[in-house]
Amino acid sequence: MEVSVTLWVLTIVGLAALIAVDFFIGRKPHDVSIKEAGIWTGVWIALAGLFGLGLLLFGGGEPAGEFFAGFITEKSLSVDNLFVFVLIMAKFAVPSQYQQRVLLIGVLIALVLRAVFIAAGAAILASFAWVFYIFGAFLIYTAWKLIQEARADEDDEEFEENKLLKAAERRFGVADRYHGTKLWIEENGKRIMTPMLVVMLAIGTTDVLFALDSIPAIFGLTQDPYIVFTANAFALMGLRQLYFLIGGLLKKLVHLSYGLSVILGFIGVKLVLHALHESGVHVPEISIPVSLGVICSVLIVTTITSLRASKKQAEAERAAAESGDTSKDSVEA
Repeated sequence: MEVSVTLWVLTIVGLAALIAVDFFIGRKPHDVSIKEAGIWTGVWIALAGLFGLGLLLFGGGEPAGEFFAGFITEKSLSVDNLFVFVLIMAKFAVPSQYQQRVLLIGVLIALVLRAVFIAAGAAILASFAWVFYIFGAFLIYTAWKLIQEARADEDDEEFEENKLLKAAERRFGVADRYHGTKLWIEENGKRIMTPMLVVMLAIGTTDVLFALDSIPAIFGLTQDPYIVFTANAFALMGLRQLYFLIGGLLKKLVHLSYGLSVILGFIGVKLVLHALHESGVHVPEISIPVSLGVICSVLIVTTITSLRASKKQAEAERAAAESGDTSKDSVEA
């Protein structure tokens, strides 16, 4: 798909305008209700759908299919980010009324960093076709790693600050409490960071680790930088509302890691087949409609099995609690 500089500029300006409107509406710190989160989640998904339809009308079915496949993939992978966001919020004891602002700025930092990753990835793939082998192998390895982590006991998992964040804290210092939405304050004649800024940096820089698998994954679906960037942008910008909407449901998605591992493994195989095809080897390639069908099917099955497993576990725990209460009453009698 040929994308002019004008279209790039208009797209970035349009996204910036949407972000500004989102920021203006939620500029006052407040606790986000389920209703508000649901409305804005629907708005961002609708905007992504309209953008995809625009691609269909002006670019054809292939770019539109690539966008929707990339958007759904990035959206599903971004849900995994929410687990870490919950850990970060707990680690820094972020007051509930400030969490919306923290997520907005943190996601904006993540989007800028991802744009750099996308530009670098597109340049590398355009010059070195063999990189598809590396991307494919990395995704297959990541899929296997996800399965291993899903089997491990992670009940005591805690967020650990990365080296960049620790270096910034040592360099500038951090206040001992929150000062509203301020990012910097003066203390003893020295300008230091507030915990608010630290949390924003934590969310933005931690997302880079997730981009290491999500960016190669979407490049496995399309090599068009414009589609890769817009799919990432729409997936990330709706992430803040999704955090408040399904935050309480995250623990019920017990099979999410398995589903994501299947998706990443599938795209990894797709990348390897594409690399072999580019090398002149006659192998079948996986089409975008097939990719979209597999991704959607895996997510639907994963959600259904997760909710069923969570329901059974809750019933078992309730039965065990009732049994314990009955035994206690018998002993007392």
